[in-house]
Amino acid sequence: MNRTHTDQFPSILLIILIIIAFAIFWSIMDMVLLATSLAIVLIPFHHRLSLHIRPWASAVVMTLVVFGIFSAMGLITLAIFSAHSETLIHMFSTIENWLNDPLTNPLAYGIPLSKTSIFSLLNEGTALFVDYQKTLLAFLPIILFKMFVFFFTLFMLFLKGDKIKIKIFSHIPGALKKYVHRFSDVTVDTLYAIYFVQIAIAVLTFFIAIPVFYLLGYGDIIFYSYFAAFCELIPILGSSVAFILIGAYAQAIGDTRGVLILFFLGYLVVSLLPEIYVRPVLVGRRVKIHPVIMFIGIIGGLLTMGLAGFVLGPLIIVLVITSYRIYTEDKKERRLSTVVDDP
Repeated sequence: MNRTHTDQFPSILLIILIIIAFAIFWSIMDMVLLATSLAIVLIPFHHRLSLHIRPWASAVVMTLVVFGIFSAMGLITLAIFSAHSETLIHMFSTIENWLNDPLTNPLAYGIPLSKTSIFSLLNEGTALFVDYQKTLLAFLPIILFKMFVFFFTLFMLFLKGDKIKIKIFSHIPGALKKYVHRFSDVTVDTLYAIYFVQIAIAVLTFFIAIPVFYLLGYGDIIFYSYFAAFCELIPILGSSVAFILIGAYAQAIGDTRGVLILFFLGYLVVSLLPEIYVRPVLVGRRVKIHPVIMFIGIIGGLLTMGLAGFVLGPLIIVLVITSYRIYTEDKKERRLSTVVDDP
């Protein structure tokens, strides 16, 4: 017994140190977690590429491809926002003037919002969508460091991921390997569903937003639709941010019709419906979990853990449900074996 406890001590110590490291470096752990989840999804492509070139070269190519895609998306977004900077500046300045006017301020209508919180949200939106160049320069060291952590983690997992998995599985007791393999399979399925659905909903948002902005009649239909799709692609934003901002602008210029269009067709149909129905249903269908439970995992993860919660929220829910299923299946098997063994 003492020998068993001694053998387990290094593993227990390692787990404790990993938990401590996650707590200390949590500010960058979101990049590690996102890189790990993306690597798990892309490793099959790395395996196929490794059949034609050396594994280290495949890891380099895969990392550069991901970097190229992210860079292209970033440059395209910056170009689109720069080309429509006057539209954004006019929108935010109009909202600011509307808020500063005592007669039109939301507080004048009894809306329970503090002026400080309203202007704080407006300033954050201005920094993100209007003064994005200044914001990028101000946070450039942090952004570059997080990018380095993300792509270095991604590269190392492409290169060493299989070996790390083999080593981890080699230390798992034989009786538990069946369960760990099942957890591994359901984790891969969940991550595939999360990333696929995220991209699919962003694309869907772009196309179904076009008729909404056409009815709105403000022009720049493609830009506004791209704006909504871009916000949807960023998990901690969501397309609702775009519709709320444009809706505030419509209210600021006194366009009641525009506010109604943006609320009922934009916010409720284009933004809210995919979040509360399409995403939970598609992800839940892949892992065979009720959409309501999956919805709780997705939204709860984002609210409590930020960007990392985009992956961890639904994944934790899936692992908990899978654990319960394993427990009930094992209990049922033991009950059946007891009945068979009874004379």
